[in-house]
Amino acid sequence: MRHTRLALVSVLSTLALGAVAMPVAAQSSASAELINGLNGKLLYVGVPITILVEAILIYTVMKFRNNDDPTPTQENRRLEITWTVATALILLFVGVASYGVLANENITYQPQAENAAGEAVNGEQQKPVVVRAEAYQWGWEMSYPEAGNFTNGNTMVVPEDRPVVIRTTSRDVIHGFHVPKMALKQDSMPGQVNSIKTVPYETGSYQGYCTQFCGVAHSQMYFTVDVVSQDEYQQWLDTQQKNADSS
Repeated sequence: MRHTRLALVSVLSTLALGAVAMPVAAQSSASAELINGLNGKLLYVGVPITILVEAILIYTVMKFRNNDDPTPTQENRRLEITWTVATALILLFVGVASYGVLANENITYQPQAENAAGEAVNGEQQKPVVVRAEAYQWGWEMSYPEAGNFTNGNTMVVPEDRPVVIRTTSRDVIHGFHVPKMALKQDSMPGQVNSIKTVPYETGSYQGYCTQFCGVAHSQMYFTVDVVSQDEYQQWLDTQQKNADSS
């Protein structure tokens, strides 16, 4: 019976660690890469702890299930010191790993720290694409204040492998800008501009929506983020600027 329990624990441990060690799929943005990477690191800590605690629990239940006269637990300073030190080390690891992510500007972007000259991406100096996402009851208006200030309805078009700064605000009530697959989320506040920054890695169309209940048509407040190649983006940008100049 004891060998069976040990074998079961070993199998569960192997399966859990194997799942954690599986290669991570390509990330859609720098923000998603950072957040999913942190989740993976925390799983490396959380899964073994969970397995250990469950194994001890099962062992204790099975061993003492027929004990009708239990005795009080005796003090064990060595054990207490061990789990105190282990807990401190785990919390230190979690704190350092979390700080490395939270300190990154693709997670907590500070507009005043923006470098007008751009930043290095794939070895090249690139100025961020700035998009203004203005929410209203019940829709979105995407505009490009540094590229002619034209609007593009509820569709945001951005290039891949280039920094993107999204400045979101609201015309009326509190809304929420959220693109789950790109790990982008920020409140859209009336009279206030909140900024988020990322670098899109994968071309494609990503669904976004409002996260703050804002009225009867809140569920219809969808928008789209289209990530295209740099050449496609430049062609689209030229077309939009020509149309804005001719109107």
